[in-house]
Amino acid sequence: MSTFLFNDIVFGPVKSRRLGISLGVNLLPTTKKICNFNCIYCECGLTDETNQSADNMPSRKDVCGELEKKLLTMKIGRKPDTITFAGNGEPTLHPEFSEIIRDVVKLRNNIIPDAKIAVLSNATTIKNPKVRNALLTVDQNILKLDSAFDNTIELHNKPNSKICAAELIDDLKAFNGKLIIQTLFLKGISGGKKIDNTSAQEIDEWLKAICAIRPAMVMLYTISRKTPDGAKLEKIPYHKLHIIARKVHYLGIKTHVSG
Repeated sequence: MSTFLFNDIVFGPVKSRRLGISLGVNLLPTTKKICNFNCIYCECGLTDETNQSADNMPSRKDVCGELEKKLLTMKIGRKPDTITFAGNGEPTLHPEFSEIIRDVVKLRNNIIPDAKIAVLSNATTIKNPKVRNALLTVDQNILKLDSAFDNTIELHNKPNSKICAAELIDDLKAFNGKLIIQTLFLKGISGGKKIDNTSAQEIDEWLKAICAIRPAMVMLYTISRKTPDGAKLEKIPYHKLHIIARKVHYLGIKTHVSG
């Protein structure tokens, strides 16, 4: 198993395949993963569904204090390209997510105004008006859509409650293009079941969803390290990701490919 947890509220900066020099913000506990997904490829490992208490989430005050200190040290020299909300699970599950976003926008504007703010989210909380409105205030609102099929989402992401792909796509459409869709492509065997979200049928339905959502950009990527549950999963070749990306280009939508 080659997975890890982030041990700090603010971590990095790291060189991101998608976001350049990225300074991470972890709104979840440093000792466990808190997520309503249990993705078979998650770098933080599998979700312990018996240990999902929100205890030990960092306070709004601590998040802003730690980030301010780090930004001030980076003001001279190599500045971050992006302040990225990621970390040990789903960041929008923090009860003060919207307030923290508001604070961080102010900090960024005052200290390193050229840096972008990004949120990596699985999109399951976007029905919540506070979460949706907060996401609309960041520069890169990056929301997951790994498939347009319910069954594939179940296999790929293992949500803790049933996800209806059609409803999720409708919720993504409601952003009126102010979002980036991120999709991780892979194939192989997990839990004894075959999974491949690069098949012709999968790509056709996914492209229909992308066409309906009309995001500002689509980020296509694949696994870059060992997967947490010992599943026999295959990295999708870079050239195949580019073939999929060209299909998105034909829709008039920008893409970013990470192999």
